[in-house]
Amino acid sequence: MKFLDHLEEWLIASLMGAATFIIFVAVVHRYLAGLPIPVVQDFLIQINTSWAQELCIYMFVWMAKFGAAYGVRTGIHVGVDVLINRMNPRWRDRFIVFGLAAGALFTGIVGTLGASFVWSIGHTDQTSADMEIPMWLVYLAVPLGSYLMCFRFLQVMVHFIKTGALPKHDHSHVEGLDDELTAEEKGAKA
Repeated sequence: MKFLDHLEEWLIASLMGAATFIIFVAVVHRYLAGLPIPVVQDFLIQINTSWAQELCIYMFVWMAKFGAAYGVRTGIHVGVDVLINRMNPRWRDRFIVFGLAAGALFTGIVGTLGASFVWSIGHTDQTSADMEIPMWLVYLAVPLGSYLMCFRFLQVMVHFIKTGALPKHDHSHVEGLDDELTAEEKGAKA
């Protein structure tokens, strides 16, 4: 499981970093190409960066699908649980398992419908407008991300049934800050 966790995190972080870099380069290119510097402007106008926006949109779609699965695994999705928390523990646990199972069922259905769509579009010559890549590669994010999210719902449900604990994300926690504060405290004591 750790391999899948790290692969998921690596994919999300890589897509986010690459999209940020590509957009930065495209914006700088557009700005510099508008400056009336004869040699620079002529050179930059010849470079086509129209594909950058399309690529970043596709990268954000993939990021969102895999980020949603990450959110289920880590418990960072927003949930309204006021009524659930007011129930007696026996009913509360049943409703939580029902909710997790419903999430798994829904994302499994979306994944299956997405896989069917990808299969059908894979037998066409449809390509993206600017990059001209096969559209089935773009839409592959739907079944892959949905099936991963379905797996994460089932994973959380099994863990909840075994332990009674749901993943909880502390929004006030900043990773690495504890180490930094400990180092500062040691420096202050010395």
